[in-house]
Amino acid sequence: MTEKSMTEKIVVLDFGGQYNQLIARRVRDGGVYAEIYPYSKPRETWLDGSVKGVILTGGPNSVYLPGAPGADVDLFSLGVPVLGICYGMQLLAYRAGGTVEHADVSEYGHTVLHARGGALFAGVSPRTVVFMNHTDRVTALPEDFSIDASTDNCPIAAYSCPSRGLYGVQFHPEVRHSVEGGRVLHNFVYGVCGCQGGYRADDLIDRMIERVRSQVGEGTVVAGLSGGVDSSVACVLASRALKKEQLTCVFVDHGLLRKDEAAQVMRTYRENLGLNIVHVDASEKFLAALRGVTEPEQKRKIIGELFVRTFEEEAAKTGADFLLQGTIYPDKIESGMGGSATIKSHHNVGGLPKESRFSGRIVEPLDALFKDEVRAVGLALGIPRPMVMRQPFPGPGLAVRVMGEITREKLAVLRDCDAIYLEELERAGLAGDIWQSFAVLTGARTVGVMGDGRTYGNCVALRAVTTEDAMTVEAAEIPYPVLKKIASRIIAEVQDVNRVVYDITSKPPGTIEWE
Repeated sequence: MTEKSMTEKIVVLDFGGQYNQLIARRVRDGGVYAEIYPYSKPRETWLDGSVKGVILTGGPNSVYLPGAPGADVDLFSLGVPVLGICYGMQLLAYRAGGTVEHADVSEYGHTVLHARGGALFAGVSPRTVVFMNHTDRVTALPEDFSIDASTDNCPIAAYSCPSRGLYGVQFHPEVRHSVEGGRVLHNFVYGVCGCQGGYRADDLIDRMIERVRSQVGEGTVVAGLSGGVDSSVACVLASRALKKEQLTCVFVDHGLLRKDEAAQVMRTYRENLGLNIVHVDASEKFLAALRGVTEPEQKRKIIGELFVRTFEEEAAKTGADFLLQGTIYPDKIESGMGGSATIKSHHNVGGLPKESRFSGRIVEPLDALFKDEVRAVGLALGIPRPMVMRQPFPGPGLAVRVMGEITREKLAVLRDCDAIYLEELERAGLAGDIWQSFAVLTGARTVGVMGDGRTYGNCVALRAVTTEDAMTVEAAEIPYPVLKKIASRIIAEVQDVNRVVYDITSKPPGTIEWE
């Protein structure tokens, strides 16, 4: 990383928008580091010489209603350019003396934008497709503001006031559906803010190692090793920062893993990484605690607490002072950290108990990185590529893929279905093109006919998605013959399953996992 890239940053102020992570991700993609803060975070805690620009996110509120987020935040004396997106655009205009009203016609999804000019639209086609998601709109601009773009239903779809360093777009340039949205953000970051670029995630390795070393000192650490890429990279980073006797990696089998996964994970790590690993079979404890629980958030919180309690037990054996986790940036944001709405509590964030042996001593070296940045760091650390590129698997495991109460019988059915599904995707040569694929036991039971008799069995859903960032995803287009073969095998080979469906829901409006 160049010295220049270490001293420049774009700050994203979060007003509750569902795409806030994408904004930071797109800026980083462009070679400039970006961080997200809640809009209410005191400016003196983040505004320094490294900040070259500020981006205001979208949000679900109306700027003209009492108590609107940001109504008391000083946005006009930051000393750097400010770009408002959706709600952020409306807020800037409204606070500067413009008018914002409920739109006669709401816009959602793909919309044709007519670009008129201005710094944000340099190199952008006069007619381009953008992604809209709004019910309010700016109807009158403050003095000295200029209209830079419009749509058929939104006359002021973008504006600028270069003399004050203020810019706004009603659409979402961070979403891939905005065809030239990357160019708009690039124009702001480089053309308006004057950033030089050079940021790369793997250039942060030395800083992350030093951060672990500084936080732990001469203490000892237990590390949660799940088998996934995030915890793997975190553990390898820690092994570079600490002496061997300071780090114990703990792999907890919570009884919610895929078929034969525990044995595979232990073999892979011992053969490839040389880490000091302890295998703990806590399946009885986890399944007992989950008995009768059906609500997804409650499942996640129970699992999160039990993980920590299990790590505490192992720490008591070694005298460990710290817990190391593979928490990444999206985990914290989706769990409602930093002012965002809670989408789902990740077991390693929102599921953590308030009081534990590790209170105030959680080590999270990856908590500023997105998934693909973690992969880049893992490859730079020398972790074998198949391990780094492994599909994501949720910490709560199959608990969020069994709808309703979790039982051993349901888990056995799901494991067999999932194994057949993944095996056939590999055989078809499709696995490498899919971000994540898995089976879900839906909880629905359906009538069927097998062997000339009536059945009343489980309905299993198959899910496969493609994405670049896990924030917006599309269902993978698996060829019908492959799906048909998978369904036929599952129904023939797995007892008590008589129906298979394929989930084609994108994100948004859905999420990748069902719970």
